[in-house]
Amino acid sequence: MPVYTDEGVVLRTTKLGEADRIITLLTRDHGKIRAVARGVRRTKSRFGARLEPFMRDQLQVARGRTLDVVSQAVCVGAYADVICRDYDAYLNANLIVETADKLVTSEEESVREQYRLLIAALAALSRAERPAWQIGQSYVLRSLHHAGWSPRLNACVVCGRRDNLQWFSVPLGGVVCSDDRTPDCHHLPQEEASLLFALLMGKWDECDEAIEDAERAGNNEATSHVEALVEEWAQFYLERPLRTAHLIHS
Repeated sequence: MPVYTDEGVVLRTTKLGEADRIITLLTRDHGKIRAVARGVRRTKSRFGARLEPFMRDQLQVARGRTLDVVSQAVCVGAYADVICRDYDAYLNANLIVETADKLVTSEEESVREQYRLLIAALAALSRAERPAWQIGQSYVLRSLHHAGWSPRLNACVVCGRRDNLQWFSVPLGGVVCSDDRTPDCHHLPQEEASLLFALLMGKWDECDEAIEDAERAGNNEATSHVEALVEEWAQFYLERPLRTAHLIHS
């Protein structure tokens, strides 16, 4: 049975039989794979804890007829232990892995940039480098950006105008001026547009400035409005809902 090695992050697990699990992983060189982990649900399993969601492992995988089989897993990044202690971090980690799972649809296709984004986001969550919601929302926007779906925020998507951009249309793909506004557009104050841009680019100083500007303007709903836009953006271009995003905003 041919064997290959790779590094991967566990996205989700599914029970199989009495003691096994099917593990869905995003790997560095083989893209998304599904493999069986034999006996991991037994209390004496050799590597059961290493194959839980959010864990980053060095893997040895044997090719199978229908599903590959994980034969070895060595922990590289134990993100799960820290993340699961904090509810906000846990919710946003689920948002991150759910986005990765739904975004990468082809199996065995290398997506190194997506993999780098994934491990960077989970590592940042585990170290509490920023508020969990910022890391989660930034990851969703940036992963979609690298997949080719990035909102246009510096000019009207209809006419190219660069002033009076106070509206945002998900179907049209970005900001819209008042003249080209359609009924489906969302009102987008400047501080919310700045926050959306900062999350998209991962510019944390600008993110803090946008939040401060929103507070000075009395816009206490700015972050929730931006989170709702990100959820709608992801749902539209992934063509399926993100259950975790809906849970976060409910």
